[in-house]
Amino acid sequence: MLRRSLMIGWLALFAPVAASHAEPVKIRTSWLVVPASLAPFLAAKPDVTRHLGQSYTLDPIHFTGTAPMITGLAADEIDIAPLSFSAFGLAVTNGGLSDLRIISDQAQDGVEGYHTNEYFVLKDGPIKTIEDLKGKVLATNAIGGAVDMALRAMLRKHGLEDKRDYTIIEVELPQQRAMLADHKVDLVSMLPPFSFDPEYQRIGRILFTQKDAMGVGQTIVWTARQGFIAKNRAALVDYIEDTLRLVRWMSMQEHHQEAVQIVADFMKQPAARFDWVFTERDNYRDPNGRPNLEALQANIDLQTDLGFLKSKVDVKKYVDLGPVDEAAKRLQ
Repeated sequence: MLRRSLMIGWLALFAPVAASHAEPVKIRTSWLVVPASLAPFLAAKPDVTRHLGQSYTLDPIHFTGTAPMITGLAADEIDIAPLSFSAFGLAVTNGGLSDLRIISDQAQDGVEGYHTNEYFVLKDGPIKTIEDLKGKVLATNAIGGAVDMALRAMLRKHGLEDKRDYTIIEVELPQQRAMLADHKVDLVSMLPPFSFDPEYQRIGRILFTQKDAMGVGQTIVWTARQGFIAKNRAALVDYIEDTLRLVRWMSMQEHHQEAVQIVADFMKQPAARFDWVFTERDNYRDPNGRPNLEALQANIDLQTDLGFLKSKVDVKKYVDLGPVDEAAKRLQ
């Protein structure tokens, strides 16, 4: 009995030490573009992202689109994926990921006072109204994506339907301006940073915006599968806390130039091209990481109405905001 008591006492004494030397949890997170995703440069401010390297390490994995992210989640090749509302709906209905959960906000479109995606036509061209797009060729960055669906929704409001009244083609964002200038397409769908290209202001004008088409959009949400959340909840909360702290830090006016330089250094481009980041010219990021679930539900309902989803999705069934709420509470 004495020996057992001594053993218990020894374990109690050294348990905190053992825990403190536990290996950090490796979090594999996908990302698409910077600065919408902060994961690639989270380590740039170690005094801000205090838990990185302690309770977790980060493995940022670049993807060229959200569809491969769904495959990566299904194959357990990534742990966290920032998905557009369109990709989330497909992951649940077509991808069979019934255990996928929304865990945080990443970006919202059309919030009052902040950026909304834009649809450009030639300034001196024949397109003056949305009705003038009948019979024309329109460029989108990804068919079935959020920007594409807003385009279709706006044209439907004006009595125009895909294939019957117009043609949509996929064009990568960096190539869209040249396609518009060369009259190869009649409208382009623009996202930051490409929409801030001065050439667009010279040759084009905004015909309408994503907000005009569909109101506020919950553009990107963080997602993870239930098993990962349950197994690594403490590390996940630390990661979200670090991300929220970095968002708040980079959004402060006194840190603006340094924030711009961090993004520019990562992109290996002049800082002047990124003066808009983390300002009101950028997408809105909720400072507490809470997604706009009402907007998300409306966005996914639109996806269903446009025929991109086989069945409706009840967003409330796929949400776990416990970790983000705990992380935000620490920062109060």
